[in-house]
Amino acid sequence: GPTRKMPLTASAMDFFQLFVPDNVLKNMVVQTNMYAKKYQERFGSDDAWIDVTLTEMKAFLGYMISTSIHHCESVLSIWSSGFYSNKSIALIMTQSRFEKILKYFHIVAFRSSQTTHGLYKIQPFLDSLQNGFDSAFRPSQAQVLHEPLIDEDPVFIATCTERELRKRKKRKFSLWVRQCSSTGFICQIYVHLKEGSGADGLDALKNKPQLHSMVAKSLCQNASGKNYIIFTGPSITSLNLFEEFEKQEIYCCGLLSARKSDCTGLPPSMLNNPETPQSRGQYRIRMKGNMSLICWYNKGHFRFLTNAYSPVRQGVIIKRKSGEIPCPLAVEAFAAHLSYICKYDDKYSKYFISHKPNKTWQQVFWFAISIAINNAYILYKMSEAYHVTRYSRAQFGERLVKELLGLEDTSPSH
Repeated sequence: GPTRKMPLTASAMDFFQLFVPDNVLKNMVVQTNMYAKKYQERFGSDDAWIDVTLTEMKAFLGYMISTSIHHCESVLSIWSSGFYSNKSIALIMTQSRFEKILKYFHIVAFRSSQTTHGLYKIQPFLDSLQNGFDSAFRPSQAQVLHEPLIDEDPVFIATCTERELRKRKKRKFSLWVRQCSSTGFICQIYVHLKEGSGADGLDALKNKPQLHSMVAKSLCQNASGKNYIIFTGPSITSLNLFEEFEKQEIYCCGLLSARKSDCTGLPPSMLNNPETPQSRGQYRIRMKGNMSLICWYNKGHFRFLTNAYSPVRQGVIIKRKSGEIPCPLAVEAFAAHLSYICKYDDKYSKYFISHKPNKTWQQVFWFAISIAINNAYILYKMSEAYHVTRYSRAQFGERLVKELLGLEDTSPSH
């Protein structure tokens, strides 16, 4: 749960600034102004440009975040006369001023000579966000590694051509997270860039174990020695990775697939389906030290690899139509924690910012901001302030937008 107690009067902005404090916003102001100056020195002066202020930067973020609540196709719809226009917030800043800030917006204006990382323009922000996640929340023992579901704008999908949709979905990166499965709080973000087309690109590595093993190690680099139980999908699950994690006192439970998983070191007899028909709930087990490979039958064969649960301890899967189906405890635990993440995706994925820039670093930035707001809402729901106001996720987002735009008083007396 949360590591600090927030006051009863804490606003949406207070929770958001646990992860994106004023010093980070001030840095965005400085870097944006530096980039605008550099851009104009190179391409000619822009008489319409005036240096951005902290108040304007907050308003700029507020406009962007508003697209996550109203799901408008473009942030510029706010100033239009159409369905997604919003006169109550459009008066805070003119459309031309917003577009100027959007044109020059930067987090790192200059590339240092030592920088080789593709995400250098956003890495300081991601590092700051990670520090905020680590200091504001203590996760439960059970956590999940996965790619979060990021909803595309439903209006865009309904109206665009197939070619536009393919272009929209062709991202140059993949986003992975380590998530507390008890609360849904995202503890760590990892972004893997597609370095280039060809044999070494992300598409070529998509189903290869070395990529997913690297992702898992990056997400768990701060988790060693804490006895966490990590749940993984078929692409990450492998014997070598689980044994390596066990040395770091990280325990695992993963679904195994003969097609997607790295099955090196596992007995082939357990990976092949038996010829004799089986009844629901039957299972076979093979062990090696603390590691158990479980083959469980329920309208099909499901295989699990785990060193976090004893294979002889019994559990049940409860189905509405079938009733209780017996299974090892590891299978019950995996199903429970995975279903929680599915609920999280259903609830929070539709609140990702709809703005879709062309630049990869900006796409990553808006995804990271969306995750920070979801995390802020989770902390709000676990605080005493929630019992006073009881905002839904949409209402929390609306309050945050108004506070960023200066339409709401965020002082403690409010």
